[in-house]
Amino acid sequence: MEDTICAVSTAPGAGGIAVIRISGPEAIAICNTIFVPRITGKDLLSQKAYTLRYGSIRRDKELIDDVLVALFRAPHSFTGEDTVEITCHGSVYIQQQIMQLLIESGCRSALPGEYTQRAFMNGKMDLSQAEAVADLIASTSAGQHRLALNQMRGGFSHELKNLREQLLHITSLMELELDFSDHEELEFADRSELSTLATHIETVISRLANSFSVGNAIKNGVPVAIIGETNAGKSTLLNVLLNEDKAIVSDIHGTTRDIIEDTVSLGGITFRFIDTAGIRETYDVIESIGIERTFQKLDQADIVLWMIDAADASLQIAQLSEKILPRSEGKQLILVFNKADLLTDRQFKPTDLPDNVQSIFISAKKREHIDELQDLLIQAAHIPSLSSNDIIVTNIRHYEVLTHALDSIHRVQEGLSANLSGDFISQDLRECIFHLSDIVGEVTTDQVLGNIFERFCIGK
Repeated sequence: MEDTICAVSTAPGAGGIAVIRISGPEAIAICNTIFVPRITGKDLLSQKAYTLRYGSIRRDKELIDDVLVALFRAPHSFTGEDTVEITCHGSVYIQQQIMQLLIESGCRSALPGEYTQRAFMNGKMDLSQAEAVADLIASTSAGQHRLALNQMRGGFSHELKNLREQLLHITSLMELELDFSDHEELEFADRSELSTLATHIETVISRLANSFSVGNAIKNGVPVAIIGETNAGKSTLLNVLLNEDKAIVSDIHGTTRDIIEDTVSLGGITFRFIDTAGIRETYDVIESIGIERTFQKLDQADIVLWMIDAADASLQIAQLSEKILPRSEGKQLILVFNKADLLTDRQFKPTDLPDNVQSIFISAKKREHIDELQDLLIQAAHIPSLSSNDIIVTNIRHYEVLTHALDSIHRVQEGLSANLSGDFISQDLRECIFHLSDIVGEVTTDQVLGNIFERFCIGK
């Protein structure tokens, strides 16, 4: 925290300009040694916060680039430290030269996520907000952006703060009774009221934990397995949905032998499509491994697109129903009858299938009825409409901690119902508070911090 750090905060080749960020106790002084203002006497040491200054970066008298310099003074900056942002031209050579000058003048290169980590350490944001910064940078859909922005602005943190305050209230009453245990006539904690409050807390924690299934789908994409017999058109459909030739398409059976995955956004929802090896009896060892992986991906998927050659639909359904239907229970199963352009009668309706199974006739090769299939996928995803105020858990670390907190509050409820001694209940209450505090970083360890911030890009 005593070092002054620097890094290029824009991606290489991202555009005509680049931003180099310098943060730390000597940020302004170091930048002042390499910056020559256009107007004499207007150096950075006298510059007011939140202002821009135009000038040049020079090595001795050699011009490196004309730049704009923005200055932020502690504690009113992203990191809470003195911060300077140099906007230069996007040339990689120019960026390298400025970085080299800064390091020679006393800076060191920033580690991945070090700016956001300093913001956390300096109290500019809690840990859950810091983690949302990485999610915001990585967002590729409207849903991901909305959830990350809400968490970064403190929506999740505010919910946790309210829970911890309520838990602390219960704990203080329970422990106050313990302090005056010699006076049996004194009762500070009404067990029925505490039980009601504990039930409310349990409901909120459960709601947050249960929201992870939706949050994970929004953040990482809804997994969709495309399965079926060989040569049913699975790879063709994948290419159509992705709008690129991702998978090899051939009339030869068994072309796809391994799993091919990619994501695409439909209606603001990210879908992760998984093209699998065609299911058939084979003595080919490699193809057999691919088919085994097909069933693994089917088990992991939320939505299953069962591709069926419409010209041979009855036989394919009869052959694969026993393998596919049991594994599709609890999932959204859509029967996709492909090559429908070759049929004269599209009214074929399979029998002996669950009522909730949907079906559609398409021609992947001719791109017929693909829009209707995409609409079916959006409906099958069951992603609710979200507002900027919705609290949805998207982080696996948060989900795991919430499940531990839920276990603790369940023990509190059981203890209150069984009229256990206050010291046992207080212990479970403290554990619940500990877990919720872990999410926002009040009780976290250096190892946890390292695991979180090392995933950030350099410069953020």
